[in-house]
Amino acid sequence: MKRILMRRVLLSVPLLFVVSVVVFVLQSLIPGDAASQLAGLQATQEDVLRLRKQLDLDEPVWAQYWHWLDGVFHGSLGTSLTNREPVTTALATRLPVTLSLVLGATVLATVLGVVLGVAASRAGSLAGRLVDLLSVGGLAVPSFWLGLLLISLLSVRLGLLPATGYVKFADSPDGWARSLLLPVSALALGGVTAIAKQTREAMLDVLGRPHIDNLRANGVPERRVVFKHALRGAAIPICTMSSILLVGALGGSVVIEQVFGLPGLGGLAVSATGSKDIPVIQGVAVYFTLLVVAANLLTDIAYALIDPRVRAS
Repeated sequence: MKRILMRRVLLSVPLLFVVSVVVFVLQSLIPGDAASQLAGLQATQEDVLRLRKQLDLDEPVWAQYWHWLDGVFHGSLGTSLTNREPVTTALATRLPVTLSLVLGATVLATVLGVVLGVAASRAGSLAGRLVDLLSVGGLAVPSFWLGLLLISLLSVRLGLLPATGYVKFADSPDGWARSLLLPVSALALGGVTAIAKQTREAMLDVLGRPHIDNLRANGVPERRVVFKHALRGAAIPICTMSSILLVGALGGSVVIEQVFGLPGLGGLAVSATGSKDIPVIQGVAVYFTLLVVAANLLTDIAYALIDPRVRAS
């Protein structure tokens, strides 16, 4: 187990390097620069050039990247070009919002999907076709469109939940939950249907195996057969799908945060891209990559807890 985790951690180092290089090169291809926007419309060419020199934007791309990488080795992700705030400070204030949204959507999708999938595996072929239909429909509906629909129905018409904004958990746990309920639901819909389909297929496969027939022949109650033995045997593909949904939710959070006005990493990435704030863009990319690495590590740990053969490998 330790060997598996260590291998994952070591592999994450070149992954972080490759992602940082790709992001840095791609953002350098965007027209314009931060100096032009910071200088304003009334600035002269000399003012822009002077500001570019102050921000080290007049250097080649490789030199700018080396300065950033040198700062990373010294424990700093740089300073924002727009408000001169440390990037780590800006990311730290927004990370809890994104984590609450992404983890909440993943947990909600997994729990509801497993419940629906188990029920469908026991209800016959009609329920299976219904799950297949819902899975296609859930994946086809864009999360931002569903978010706008939820805002229109539950916020504007019924006034049950806030349409935008975020309340910190420390300020009000109830307000925190209310501010996240709509965006989490919008982000989780496609995941619920995907998990339900994966759970149903995995459950049908396990329930058809000989050891399940032996358990039933020995008089083991059906509920125990389904929830203790069959569901445990189907847990590996379910965990895999949940991990995929978690990574996908990171990308979906960028749009959902814009729709619901949440001050998360996605909104910060959008505003930083518009202003070509290179250190902030790099910082968000690094944080997103670290979250993906953490999701993969958690998946490996779940595999080891579920299947003893993984621990022995």
